Amino acid sequence: MNTAKRQKQRKVLLMGKSGAGKSSMRSIVFSNYVAKDVRRLGATIDVEHSNIKFMGNLMLNLWDCGGQDGFVENYLTHQRNHVFGSVAVLIFVFDIESREFQADVISYSNIIRALSECSPGAKVFVLIHKMDLVQARLRAQLFEERAEYIRSASEGFRDTVDFFPTSIWDQSLYKAWTQIIYFLIPNAGTIEALLQQLAEVIDARELILYERTTCLMVTHVTRGTEGENPFTDRFERISSILKTHKQSMAKHTGIPAGSANFAEMQIKTGRFMFFITRLTENTNLAASIPPSEQVFNAARVNILLVRPKFAELDVASKPRPGIQQAFTHSAESEGRERERGDTHPSIIFQHLVPEWVALHMGYI
Repeated sequence: MNTAKRQKQRKVLLMGKSGAGKSSMRSIVFSNYVAKDVRRLGATIDVEHSNIKFMGNLMLNLWDCGGQDGFVENYLTHQRNHVFGSVAVLIFVFDIESREFQADVISYSNIIRALSECSPGAKVFVLIHKMDLVQARLRAQLFEERAEYIRSASEGFRDTVDFFPTSIWDQSLYKAWTQIIYFLIPNAGTIEALLQQLAEVIDARELILYERTTCLMVTHVTRGTEGENPFTDRFERISSILKTHKQSMAKHTGIPAGSANFAEMQIKTGRFMFFITRLTENTNLAASIPPSEQVFNAARVNILLVRPKFAELDVASKPRPGIQQAFTHSAESEGRERERGDTHPSIIFQHLVPEWVALHMGYI
């Protein structure tokens, strides 16, 4: 049991030159800041450590490393093994408007060498940040040029490094961090298999699993014609909407933004029905289903019944029966859950919305 828990701890380095936007994105993703509030954040001094519990069974040991030259030199010399040892993921952030881009790449290359020496099995993600400052027509070309140049300096990670254009002012930040988190989750494949089974049982067009605290998508299952949905950023749009709800609830109820959660949100249109509900203590499930009250009600009941099955994924050593057995035994588990009560404040929203709201979410 203890070994399994240790295996679920992941050391993540967040690095880049000072002012690149590392702490801003960390605060938005993990501390429920909104973009306009990060201006008051100061520069990171040396290393700021954060232990972030994610989906119950995954602990992110996040090292936000100050990017001033003196700190970086110290990381590469006196603290080399301490900083770069046992790393699962390196996230390196480049400022797209940096006037010292080549010097930034040299610093990145030195860090890559240290990582290759101390943690050769690590995964590298490069975020080319502040893309909102570039004219829209030039963004794609500039991103590709910078990514190719940085790739050439990635040495042993050249073929595996992943690049993302990001900004704190749009959904691109959520898209990048969703991919990072997906890589870190040890049982993502098992979760996807269960979601696929559940989607077939309830006839869902799409199921999307979100982590409750960060509102990041964990994974999704898309079926049938929903695969042709032209809104490829709809998952990140919903992340943004969920974050906005949390901020609004925190503002109007006095609950800290990290603790504010809603029990359920429902949207019904003539073409589809959509709802977001709590699946486990650590996750919310979004479901897009056909426009039928019978299907809608049956889906909600079946999700209620399968909650204990998904909750078991937090304990790696427990046996996992099939999803049908989960339906069979879940009534008793749900009764015990009601007796314990939900310790998180929650609010129920039920919306019959105009079509433009559904369009904003990425469904038509």
